[in-house]
Amino acid sequence: MVNYVLAGAARTQAVAMITELEAIRSGAVERLTQGALAELRTWPELTVKDVPENETGQGCSVAGAYDYGPPPRLSVAASASHARRDFTALHELGHHLQRTSFDLIEPFSREPDGGLLLEDAACDAFAAEILLPAHLVDQHLDAKGPTASAITRLWAASNASRMAVCVRAAQHLPAPGHVLLLKTTGHLAFAASHGLPPLRRGGFQGDIPVIERALTGPGRAQGRTQVRYRDGILGRELHTDTAPMDGYLVAVLVADSAPWRPFTPPTADTGPRSRSYICANCDEHYRSFDPACQRCRTPVCPDCGRCACPPRNPGRTCPGCFIVHPPAMFPADSDRCLDCS
Repeated sequence: MVNYVLAGAARTQAVAMITELEAIRSGAVERLTQGALAELRTWPELTVKDVPENETGQGCSVAGAYDYGPPPRLSVAASASHARRDFTALHELGHHLQRTSFDLIEPFSREPDGGLLLEDAACDAFAAEILLPAHLVDQHLDAKGPTASAITRLWAASNASRMAVCVRAAQHLPAPGHVLLLKTTGHLAFAASHGLPPLRRGGFQGDIPVIERALTGPGRAQGRTQVRYRDGILGRELHTDTAPMDGYLVAVLVADSAPWRPFTPPTADTGPRSRSYICANCDEHYRSFDPACQRCRTPVCPDCGRCACPPRNPGRTCPGCFIVHPPAMFPADSDRCLDCS
């Protein structure tokens, strides 16, 4: 199960990503803060593409996608708001930085799933760190943890997207939980999780208690409820606080220490249990909460990092250093990697 260690590792990874970015492009962070998408369109080594939201898939927590090429391409949903598109562009830039740097890839080897969860969580943290400086966050989020109303105030005081604000708020949760951004239809627009399995973007949460009451009322509600994972599986019961957010609903859910109540004992852990699988590639037995691949109906194995599908875009061995690199590490006109060319 995702735990506090992942949240801390994601933020540590995000700081390392910012450091590496500044080493590569001095002043890039400041320019990205002012307008991420506009800045990235000026980078000759990247292609930035506007795509319909239904073409971004569900692989990322945001409405975007990354293809390491060559050439590397960032895809951003064209229908989203300007602030949301900036957050998405930074998230996808995070994938690019991590997949093209040996130093940033190294932490993945210590993760049981090969770094899949850490990579995506670090992309969110990277985007949020750039768009929401610490001094502004500290002005609006109490040390006891965020309430739904405090999150809306932080969003109103910044130029950041709702998603960036949710990520920053989730970093301040006092216990395992989620910060959810929901559409008025009850579908999940974005989720930032801390200490609990992540929720799938686009999933329907509109008929669960507290969320349903908030959506059918003035938007403000409190109580206990369970969120729904894939296949209708309900998670553990969580203390919940909601508030309207200019056409959306923001919800804060925690297992205990809810900042909007004087005392909240831990809720019973009635959450989902992972399923058991045997990897078709390495024969290892593993358990996983991850959604199954749509083609082979099997989640990624944490030992070898593959589902049951044949590999796509496999790595190549460089004859110069004898290291297996991703295709993006090879120039189009050479069989040697960028380091050996």
